[in-house]
Amino acid sequence: MILRDAVRVLVNNWDGGYTVPSRRLYPHQWSWDSAFIAIGNARLSPRRARTELLSLFGAQWRDGRVPHIVFNPKVAEAAYFPGPRFWGVHAPSGSATSGIVQPPVHALAVWKTYQAEPDVAFLRRIHPRLVAQQEFLRAARRSAKGLISIVHPWESGMDNSPAWDEPLRAVEPGGTGFVRKDLDTVSSAERPTDRDYERYVTLALAYRDSGYQRHGQFQVEDPLFNAAYALAEHILALIAREIGLDPGPHEREAEATTEAMVDHLFDGALFQPRDVRTGRLISSASAAGLTPLLLPELPGKVADALIDTALDRFALKDGVLPSYAPSAPGFDAARYWRGPSWINLDWLVWQGLKDRRPELAGPLANGMLCAAARSGLREYFDPFTLSGHGSRDFSWSAALVLDVVAEHGLNGVPAAGRQIGHELRCFGETGDIGDHVPA
Repeated sequence: MILRDAVRVLVNNWDGGYTVPSRRLYPHQWSWDSAFIAIGNARLSPRRARTELLSLFGAQWRDGRVPHIVFNPKVAEAAYFPGPRFWGVHAPSGSATSGIVQPPVHALAVWKTYQAEPDVAFLRRIHPRLVAQQEFLRAARRSAKGLISIVHPWESGMDNSPAWDEPLRAVEPGGTGFVRKDLDTVSSAERPTDRDYERYVTLALAYRDSGYQRHGQFQVEDPLFNAAYALAEHILALIAREIGLDPGPHEREAEATTEAMVDHLFDGALFQPRDVRTGRLISSASAAGLTPLLLPELPGKVADALIDTALDRFALKDGVLPSYAPSAPGFDAARYWRGPSWINLDWLVWQGLKDRRPELAGPLANGMLCAAARSGLREYFDPFTLSGHGSRDFSWSAALVLDVVAEHGLNGVPAAGRQIGHELRCFGETGDIGDHVPA
């Protein structure tokens, strides 16, 4: 049942060159969604995974940034806010895009796609795109501390986290007159408040009006974003070896970023965001602070402290991770990124635990699969009841379930959820997947 549903979701959400996160709420291509989706597609059709990633990087800007949304011109402007007219910008390819970015998890997706089906030509084609993405972040966003800043909560991927409440208080909402579209399909109790949305729109407008250059009233060094950046450098070193290039610069950058994170973001128990404008750490209880477990260069003592925190504050042994510690102020089990469990965040922590603490990684994998078996492939889940919230038939949930099953198996899932109905195969004949992607 789980695998059949996951394949169904990915097939139904495929748009010919990429996969939409969900048909109703997110009808375009999202940056880090496509990376996670490619990881799952690689288990079924590596060719489709390559197409997904090359499609996204086809909308890369000249400065190297990979926009967080690539808009489908066939979708009406009114179908999603903020849409292409709001952002008012096009990539060199001609695609309408947003002007902000998301965590650079794409090198990880590229590497997992390559591992599923080695294709050196694909690595050579996408490698310079990945390097340009990293170079943009260094040139435009790196602080004197050696860390990368985000300039909008949307860039964190964890848009509505309580971790952003403090720096957002400095943002004075303007009279933007926007009309939300998300509440047409999802309950307001599960989404950001109007007040939060006003601040998001105010920040985005200010960044747009600066030509997507000037940092505004929100500038934060986020642990998840920096962990993704450092891991990308580690993987770029692996890719460099495969295609005959020098891995040294990437290895040194990965080590330096990891060291800077430990020096400036680690509070002894959890990695915390740092408000660049004030120079202070933000005291939060976000599970984003656990994601540096991904980093091979992370000191063992730091990793052990993070795992202790995951067990103590996030009830790691119970199966799924809440996105925010349940005992902390601001936690909400059902509201967008303020407490629900997300399969992509759990998957990232699982990746960091597999080699370090396999006895903890197993229950986390089981928890992800049990949530999907109980409530379907939802956008996010109540961490206590596993009831589903947000969009239905959510693509990265489907994709990462496939990846977990391929590596971990289904032994920890109740029998009713394990009925597959057919063999795990590619999407029919892979020959029906087009080769045409933007150059």
